[in-house]
Amino acid sequence: MADDVGARLRALRTLRGISQRELAKRCGVTHSSLSLIEQGKVSPSVSSLTKILGAIPMSVGDFFTMELENTGKVFYGEEELTNVGSGEVVFKLVGANRKSRGLSFMVETYPPISDTGREMITHQGEEAGVIIEGEIEITIGGDTRVLKAGEAYYFDTNVPHRFRNIGDVECRLVSCATPARMF
Repeated sequence: MADDVGARLRALRTLRGISQRELAKRCGVTHSSLSLIEQGKVSPSVSSLTKILGAIPMSVGDFFTMELENTGKVFYGEEELTNVGSGEVVFKLVGANRKSRGLSFMVETYPPISDTGREMITHQGEEAGVIIEGEIEITIGGDTRVLKAGEAYYFDTNVPHRFRNIGDVECRLVSCATPARMF
């Protein structure tokens, strides 16, 4: 148990960018005591641990329940982004392999004279995005607007919507939608 507490404390302190001496100074515990705790040679009392964590700051409950290491994939190369688009339109989904994905984050590419289809799209949630290059015509309900690079959108996706590139230049945008859609 002392090993677990010490290892967790050392990992937390390191993640927060706090030196052992600085943490000892902040919480009023001697540097040597803190060192022994982190090495797993001494098990701190609940009050001592509360005092140490208060200087970070973090509750004892959060300390014991936090995930110190990411168990899922974090970084993705361009070739690892899954295309979930259809036809000419490319939707490169980030993190398609994550089982508990809470959102759909995509890089969308619309070639000239392409669209998401004749039918308006509806689903539960929200969507936001920013145009990176080119222009895109977006219809949300009865509102239609052409957005260009640097402009953005945010709407409730239960309102019927459609995206069309009516120009002669490719359009790229980055979007995020909740909840995650399982394409």
